[in-house]
Amino acid sequence: MLELNEYDNAISRFSSSIKTNAMPLISWDIYCDFLSNFSGNLIDSKKLQTISFENQWDWSLDFQKELDEETVIVVTDPKLRIVFSSQNMIKMNGYKQNEVIGMSPKMFQGKDTSEKTSQKISKAVRLLQPFEEIILNYRKNGEPYKCLIKGYPIFNGKGVLTNYIALEKSA
Repeated sequence: MLELNEYDNAISRFSSSIKTNAMPLISWDIYCDFLSNFSGNLIDSKKLQTISFENQWDWSLDFQKELDEETVIVVTDPKLRIVFSSQNMIKMNGYKQNEVIGMSPKMFQGKDTSEKTSQKISKAVRLLQPFEEIILNYRKNGEPYKCLIKGYPIFNGKGVLTNYIALEKSA
């Protein structure tokens, strides 16, 4: 037992002689989540800039700012097939990026989604007009949630429709 006391005393002397701040282990978990989200947002922002450049969008948006504000960004082609989804979608509805690519955004709607709201969105899309609506969507596990969607048709410099973009948040 004397040996353990000596060990404890030696550790105590050593610890008090160094100038470090101890951090609880849980803080690393929080930081790791932050770092993971931050790096995912950077990757998504770069992908969106590439899509914007390749399609010659005549429209600009601060993608990084939107992603940092936890906005989910979904980009479709003119036929409304999803070509991009931000990685933070998994937090909002449980879907991973690779599960939604090639699908229609209607995949998030269900039995209690308002037909009236759905028709308003469809009409705006047909007329190539921006829209802002709150719609009842469904998570991957079937749980409903209200989603604020700001949708925009995106044109290139020649006025040709290239994509639609939706900025989404839980409402």
